[in-house]
Amino acid sequence: MKTYSPKPRDIERRWYVLDASGAILGRLATQAATILRGKHKPIFAPHADTGDHVIVINAKDVTLSGGKENRKIAYHHSGYPGGLTETVYSRLLAKRPAFAVEKAIKGMLPHNRLGRQMASKLRVYAGADHRHEAQKPQALAPGEFPAWSGLPAGSATAEAPAARPATARQATATSPAQRTAKRTTVKRTTSKTTAKRTAAKATTAKRTTAKATAAKKTTAKKTTAKKTTAKRATKKET
Repeated sequence: MKTYSPKPRDIERRWYVLDASGAILGRLATQAATILRGKHKPIFAPHADTGDHVIVINAKDVTLSGGKENRKIAYHHSGYPGGLTETVYSRLLAKRPAFAVEKAIKGMLPHNRLGRQMASKLRVYAGADHRHEAQKPQALAPGEFPAWSGLPAGSATAEAPAARPATARQATATSPAQRTAKRTTVKRTTSKTTAKRTAAKATTAKRTTAKATAAKKTTAKKTTAKKTTAKRATKKET
């Protein structure tokens, strides 16, 4: 079975609205970050942006649990020496509530270009009004996640790929005894092949030696015949 990897044609983006009135900042940020990443979908992949759009309204009414309003501090550095500033969250929520919610949500996203792409689908508003009515966003209760089943409707791969039929070898179960017998057969076949190759090499060597010996004898006969002919010619001249 192959591992499924989401493709752009399989990603369907929807719009959701989260009401921050009386919600705890951390839990609201967890819910929003999960939807932005797409972890509520069965096609989720950590290397791809499969998430949906999130709209957060009434950010001014968000709260912090455990009395952290006066203990939790937001830090910012300008980049220059001595440019570190500290802001208590009670003051930050009073002056810039949308920034505080957005900061908490972005902190739960990947800190790379993928996280920045996911964060571009986030819209935070301090009041109850937003300008995305044309997208017909769906309202979600605190802690609620949208239900997804399978791949998005209308995709070319909406149906799961059929499993490959098992081959005869895969269908036949092999026991340890059968595996041992197969290994023994392979070893015997290998030894027979090696013996045949050795015998063939020995036969070739014998043939080469015989040919060399015959060639030497023929050369010796020819040399003897030439010497005899030369002697006879010398006797006739005498």
